[in-house]
Amino acid sequence: MEYKAFDLYKAWFRIGLFTFGGGYAMIPMIQKEVVERYHWATNEDVLNYYAISQATPGALAVNLSTFIGNKLGGFKAALISTLGVISPSIIIISIIATFLSNFSSMPVVQHALAGIQIAVCVLMFSAVTNLFKTSVVDIPSIIICLIAFILAYFTNIPTILLVAGAGVFGYVFYTLTDK
Repeated sequence: MEYKAFDLYKAWFRIGLFTFGGGYAMIPMIQKEVVERYHWATNEDVLNYYAISQATPGALAVNLSTFIGNKLGGFKAALISTLGVISPSIIIISIIATFLSNFSSMPVVQHALAGIQIAVCVLMFSAVTNLFKTSVVDIPSIIICLIAFILAYFTNIPTILLVAGAGVFGYVFYTLTDK
């Protein structure tokens, strides 16, 4: 797969700039840019990188951009992708830190943030729905999903242990059944 450095940076910058709510909310835009627009990866690639990113320390979006960039062109592309996705946050946080104390008590700012939170919830629901359709495809995956959901919702088990446990169970089951 071929890429142009500027397109790679621009695509990840756009993903970082126009998605609020972190890595989960970025998934629909990542699919649109990386899979549909530029064809740098397949939906299955993105899902696999997403799973690996969940189990890897660091921000989900940064990990995804790094993995996909590395797939495209090694270290250089990984660096360009990572810089692209973090640049908007650095710029926005710098601006907000400079001015927030002056504006945070304004009702218009509070109401805008409340609206953004609602939009982020919708984006996250959309991402979860898409991931569910792609990931939960047979009886073992339904069992893994239900167990992980129950444990995540009703216990204080760290997320990383749930992800690792699901990975081990999936590996063992699918290895034993040769799927």
